[in-house]
Amino acid sequence: MPVAGLGTRFLPATKAQPKEMLTVVDRPLIQYAVEEAVAAGSDEVILVSAPTKTSILEHFSPDTGLEETLAAAGKEELRDIVRAVGEMANVHAVMQGEPLGVGHAILQAREAVGDEVFGVVFPDDLILGDVPVLEQLRRVHAEHGGMVIAVEQVPEDQVDRYGVIDGEAIADRVHRVDRLVEKPPLDEAPSALAIVGRYVFAPEIFDWIDRTPAGVGGEIQITDAMQAALGSMPCHAVIFEGERYDCGSRLGFVEATIAVARRDPSLAARLAEFLAD
Repeated sequence: MPVAGLGTRFLPATKAQPKEMLTVVDRPLIQYAVEEAVAAGSDEVILVSAPTKTSILEHFSPDTGLEETLAAAGKEELRDIVRAVGEMANVHAVMQGEPLGVGHAILQAREAVGDEVFGVVFPDDLILGDVPVLEQLRRVHAEHGGMVIAVEQVPEDQVDRYGVIDGEAIADRVHRVDRLVEKPPLDEAPSALAIVGRYVFAPEIFDWIDRTPAGVGGEIQITDAMQAALGSMPCHAVIFEGERYDCGSRLGFVEATIAVARRDPSLAARLAEFLAD
């Protein structure tokens, strides 16, 4: 999970805390991402982080003092919530010294990942659905191997903000990918199926990232590494089922908060009344 960014769009809220620790209703944004990974079978989460973001690791660490305080106050339900967060997964961090792109961020986790198949989750993309998106990708990877990416149809005027795919549908919501293009002009885009922040990779991808030069924006782009790897391992795209909210933007964060609150039975009715007013 790449979390080394500064979160400047949310200043001053991110002056003293990581953007990933901003709360969507009752959980920090990073917790939704970790919960999704755990639901897809992960028991280890590697944060590609910065030295100033220690509060993320603290959030996922056991806090026996708080648990004892809650238990002594007769708040066992809250104690169990706190305990569950500390036991959710083995969460640890590797440092990204310089912000040199998504591909570079993923490469920092190479030693921690080893020879395992692994997923990449961008916490900024909060996706709500009946089946977690990473699990949707894991199922396709189990069948095809190689590289699997999440995509969604975006408006044409937004195509140049994303990496997009060129390929052929081989099953319901699954495309074989023949080509990937990073942030193309509209007149050069092979489709409007845009890559969003979910991937599953075979560990061989690290070799391809390692030999990938800087691309768009002077950064090492994961899309470029995947394009180079296409001749050696398959790539498939999943048009995921679920609703994505771009929590890297202020509007997307507000939309996500409303969407999550609407799914909470204790909040939904009163929120509907408020929005109607």
